[in-house]
Amino acid sequence: MSKPVKTIRKIAGSEPIVAALVLGSGLSAIGDLLEDRIAIPYAELNGFPGAGVSGHGRDLLIGTMAGKRIAILTGREHYYEHGNAAAMRPALETLAELGTQTLLLTNSAGSVDERFRPGDLMLIADHINYAGMNPLIGEATDRRFVNMVDCYAPELRDKSKQVAERLDIGLGEGVYLWYSGPSFETVAEIQMAIRLGANAVGMSTAPEVILGRFLGMKVWACSSITNMGAGLSAENISHEHTKAMAVAGAEKLSKLIPALVEEL
Repeated sequence: MSKPVKTIRKIAGSEPIVAALVLGSGLSAIGDLLEDRIAIPYAELNGFPGAGVSGHGRDLLIGTMAGKRIAILTGREHYYEHGNAAAMRPALETLAELGTQTLLLTNSAGSVDERFRPGDLMLIADHINYAGMNPLIGEATDRRFVNMVDCYAPELRDKSKQVAERLDIGLGEGVYLWYSGPSFETVAEIQMAIRLGANAVGMSTAPEVILGRFLGMKVWACSSITNMGAGLSAENISHEHTKAMAVAGAEKLSKLIPALVEEL
């Protein structure tokens, strides 16, 4: 048993975690939805992220949502912080050891498709690892050769679309392109993303999807659209703008995610 698992079980008990949810920029308020919430600072859990980005939390939350015991990571570590694509591996391995079978991921992203406007949600159907880095580089076993077909579980996507329709929340599907950051994309890079078939671009999520599949989890992910990509509108793209615009997406995710968890 790893040290973080021992710490978590000592503080929060040993009941299995059904699902884990990772929150993106400006989305940490979703953690308030947990009942009987226990907060454990990342600093107390060896290998957990430093969460060195404003707009991200620094706690692991464990509690009940829709009658199920889930864990919420209120912030993530990004590749652009230290150049480590596997930064989230210790945290996700800990959650897998705690019994987590479903990984739910959220992020804030820029749209390159007029169908998705700021304030909308985009259910991720697939991704393009344009950054090229992989969190399994250095893994010594043949488990590193992860099959990424349907890496965003079709059954979870279907359930979330049904839930969204019931709640009257617009939820189109699209392809997410992972760009390493931290600088935003150039106008030419956004045009490239469009030609490659992307619908949104962002600086996270793809490494966690790879790790989740490596760990045998079912994976679901959804983007909160905060801006249009460079050159597609007159808005000034900045991290402050991202955090401010994420509020609209957070309100929709606060309705969608509990209803999806109930269906797990």
